[in-house]
Amino acid sequence: MQALQSPSIRASPLSPFHKKSHNATKPPTKKISFITASSTNSSTVTAPKREKDPKKRVVITGMGLVSVFGNDVDAYYDKLLAGESGIGPIDRFDASKFPTRFAGQIRGFGAEGYIDGKNDRRLDDCLRYCIVAGKKSLEHADLGGDNLSKVDKERAGVLVGTGMGGLTVFSDGVQALIEKGHRKITPFFIPYAITNMGSALLAMEIGFMGPNYSISTACATSNYCFYAAANHIRRGEADLMIAGGTEAAIIPIGLGGFVACRALSQRNDDPQTASRPWDRDRDGFVMGEGAGVLVMESLEHAMKRGAPIIAEYLGGAVNCDAYHMTDPRADGLGVSSCIERSLEDAGVSPEEVNYINAHATSTLAGDLAEINAIKKVFKDTSEIKINATKSMIGHCLGAAGGLEAIACAKAITTGWLHPTINQFNPEPSVEFDTVANKKQQHEVNVAISNSFGFGGHNSVVAFSAFKP
Repeated sequence: MQALQSPSIRASPLSPFHKKSHNATKPPTKKISFITASSTNSSTVTAPKREKDPKKRVVITGMGLVSVFGNDVDAYYDKLLAGESGIGPIDRFDASKFPTRFAGQIRGFGAEGYIDGKNDRRLDDCLRYCIVAGKKSLEHADLGGDNLSKVDKERAGVLVGTGMGGLTVFSDGVQALIEKGHRKITPFFIPYAITNMGSALLAMEIGFMGPNYSISTACATSNYCFYAAANHIRRGEADLMIAGGTEAAIIPIGLGGFVACRALSQRNDDPQTASRPWDRDRDGFVMGEGAGVLVMESLEHAMKRGAPIIAEYLGGAVNCDAYHMTDPRADGLGVSSCIERSLEDAGVSPEEVNYINAHATSTLAGDLAEINAIKKVFKDTSEIKINATKSMIGHCLGAAGGLEAIACAKAITTGWLHPTINQFNPEPSVEFDTVANKKQQHEVNVAISNSFGFGGHNSVVAFSAFKP
């Protein structure tokens, strides 16, 4: 989510909270360098080493989602490949008095077969999306029905985060307190509002007793969850983790909050073209919602049960800008360092990366700040394709990284990259192939997915095709 608008256009009211970092111009404490085998000048120089231990290699065996394009992974990616926009007028509530009146709103969502009717009526959408996406990911991983009983439940965990939690339940509770008094607050108010309840309820439904919590780092949430889940597996604390993010913030208080931050596009006359990353006429991001989760397993566990292996998680990194609540560092140090550290964790050299699913929210400052940071790491941009899923589904906040990781995995398995739509007047300084307006065939070697959040939270994860 990071980066609102440039100071000269719709200046952020949060500017007084800007803090000049004492180390803003200093180099990182640890400079990470990568030397490929082809560049050797002595016998001691080696390429980065990837993990070989099947107990520590982490593979993706299932994917589940709830999105503006529906709840089926293949249908979701087909819509992305077609360059369709899921953005339209908000009709969930009366948005006529808001300066932004459109979003990537999910319509016609149903949880039949996944959540019983009584609970379905009570739950916040944030929780409903989490449970449905989580159960769908298990089905996709061939862990539906009796197969789930074969999993050691004490070594299987859930780590699904959210940036804002059960916002509808929270908003309704506050309204009940103000209008009717405390006795009218539902007893589900606290349980359904707190951010850990999605992971907890999903675990209760499927019986997973391993590591279980949530991470909330705004729009970097999903990647933080992937990174943490993979490390539980690498450390031998779990065989299998369901990880990702969920969000349902398209309600009056959610929309109003981002309007107050001056973060949103106001292109009400043409909402489908409002999310336009790297376009010179971009004017803010577009809210989205949904959930995206992965089933992550140790290679050893996946092979033993004959799991369908979709892709491999190679590694990741997280860090913090320590700079500003909403704006990125001008020097790009936090993001570039995070990318470098993710590649080190993955055992990958920059030259091996040929696809980047960018954070690219369509904000004036954020889009170019990310590009500048990427250029610091990748000196040759000619072989790299970069695209922006948010151009079609909007910014799904804590769920964004989950839905974008699924797009990465589908790019790896299909050999097709979805377009970045609404590229009408591209920024000349981008200097990347942004897969503008039309899908491209592209064999992905290594993909990275970037997600950044308010507070300066940076996260990068790396994926590739699985090779035994």
